[in-house]
Amino acid sequence: MNATRKIIHIDMDAFFAAVEQRDFPQYRNKPLIVGGAPNSRGVVATCSYEARQYGIHSAMPSAHAYRLCPQAIFVKPRFDAYQQASMSIRKIFADYTDLFEPLSLDEAYLDVSQSCLHQGSATLIAKAIKAAIKQETQLIASAGISYNKFLAKIASDINKPDGLYVITPEQGADFVGRLTIDKFHGIGKATSLKMRALGINTGKDLKALPLAMLQHYFGKAGLYYYSISRGIDHRPVNNCRSRKSVGVEMTFQQDIQLKQEVIAQLQSLLEKALNKVAEKQLVAHTLTIKIKYHDFVQITRSRTLPHIITAATTIGAVLEDLVKNTEIGRRNVRLLGITLSSLDDKSGQTDYQQLDLFSDC
Repeated sequence: MNATRKIIHIDMDAFFAAVEQRDFPQYRNKPLIVGGAPNSRGVVATCSYEARQYGIHSAMPSAHAYRLCPQAIFVKPRFDAYQQASMSIRKIFADYTDLFEPLSLDEAYLDVSQSCLHQGSATLIAKAIKAAIKQETQLIASAGISYNKFLAKIASDINKPDGLYVITPEQGADFVGRLTIDKFHGIGKATSLKMRALGINTGKDLKALPLAMLQHYFGKAGLYYYSISRGIDHRPVNNCRSRKSVGVEMTFQQDIQLKQEVIAQLQSLLEKALNKVAEKQLVAHTLTIKIKYHDFVQITRSRTLPHIITAATTIGAVLEDLVKNTEIGRRNVRLLGITLSSLDDKSGQTDYQQLDLFSDC
């Protein structure tokens, strides 16, 4: 554990909805939902805190959100506005440290370990960043401060909105011990259920298991779980993150079921994703499909190819093979998605071994 590191995680509060309420005064202090229309198959991208009081949350079907709060205002996302706000926020980060790692439009890690600003206090720097964001963009951010990325991210969720929470090196291990498994970033729903079936309900329970047992049940992730259960996370803040993936997806107005229709839709999505990759002067080696069934159960299937992915040649056969061990043809499908990853510059000639990765999530 490196106790000298000072990591801040900044997370904008209800970012998309906050931008809409800032730009359109008629939306302020009202339940606002950014996402699909209530009479569509769309989902909630995010919602205001006024809407959250009704139990609405991100990724919820818009129709369900409407039933919970019929008086809610539904608006389509305006990504250009969100990107502009995000760029303003990143310029503020750069005033405090060169070492910041954006995770998305609305969150980032900052390493201020070597900063002399505000007497080197990460807490005072976080307060100053929050104040600068509010003054510059009229938006509210929450901040988590700790000695590693895992704990800083968890800390930023505490006391939202407009939160600020510190987890010191002395507090780290005990804090993680009290944390319930479903609050662990990096442990998804399927893994959480598996852990609970094994009697792992808290960080303390997770810490009690030897490394060999965790690796037996969870493979390579076992070492990560072993470390974070002890408050250990050596991942650096990386300010040179390259684009890791490009994805597109589609929610259907009516469920589809026939295998050939699914393949055709995936092929269409693949072509759109390939166009996005080409626009960035990149090529991809890994193809991932996402399938969400009518009951919202979701699975992914991936393959890394030894050559670059194109819409021609054998890609049709690859799609056929990826859906082979799914329930396509037997269960209705609500949503399909394609993600391209293992990205290289077009001039790059990285060799990849063929690898199949099958995972449920």
